[in-house]
Amino acid sequence: MPEVIFAGPEGRLEGRYHPQKDRDAPIAIVLHPHPAYGGTMNNKVVYNLHYAFYNLGFTVLRFNFRGVGRSQGEYDQGIGELSDAATALDYLQSMNQNAKHCWVAGFSFGAWIGMQLLMRRPEITGFISVAPPANLYDFSFLAPCPSSGLIINGSADKVAPPKDTKTLVGKLHEQKGITITHTEIEGADHFFKDEETHMKPMIGTVSDYVRRRLGEVSR
Repeated sequence: MPEVIFAGPEGRLEGRYHPQKDRDAPIAIVLHPHPAYGGTMNNKVVYNLHYAFYNLGFTVLRFNFRGVGRSQGEYDQGIGELSDAATALDYLQSMNQNAKHCWVAGFSFGAWIGMQLLMRRPEITGFISVAPPANLYDFSFLAPCPSSGLIINGSADKVAPPKDTKTLVGKLHEQKGITITHTEIEGADHFFKDEETHMKPMIGTVSDYVRRRLGEVSR
């Protein structure tokens, strides 16, 4: 998978870009967890999400936020990271101008950034939010949420407690015109550490959801 370096708002950003042969392939961007707590684009959940999308026929980009790995700049409380994500999406779109579908996926802090990106980019047709930290960040900007998506979390998540995720999902369910699908992986912690019983079912659920959405003509 080719390493890419592209210009970000605060200097170079480092990514991994995985193109399909089909020039009309849908595109997806995958966003990593909190930079200040060791989050990188090589996080296991992010890596597995990347390949799940690629295996479904997507051209995929994941990248390091500013100040992580070889990406320049420093952590900016989510404000700069949102700019990084928007720039990364621009970069992905510039190389895939025929893409009919555009998805954003994020894990933890990346899920929060991904949902904000969703609000600013009407061309995003679907989203995946894995373990969104609704206890730590305000998600009230999703009013209204512009597209349908999947929110997935573990029932034993101590970082982003399930009750807060359920409250967020409940608020989104009240909105008309979109469908929010919510799945809880029984026994999984924040990082879906157990490969067989937590990670694989989580990724399988994501893949099934995206495959079903791609099969539907309408949003």
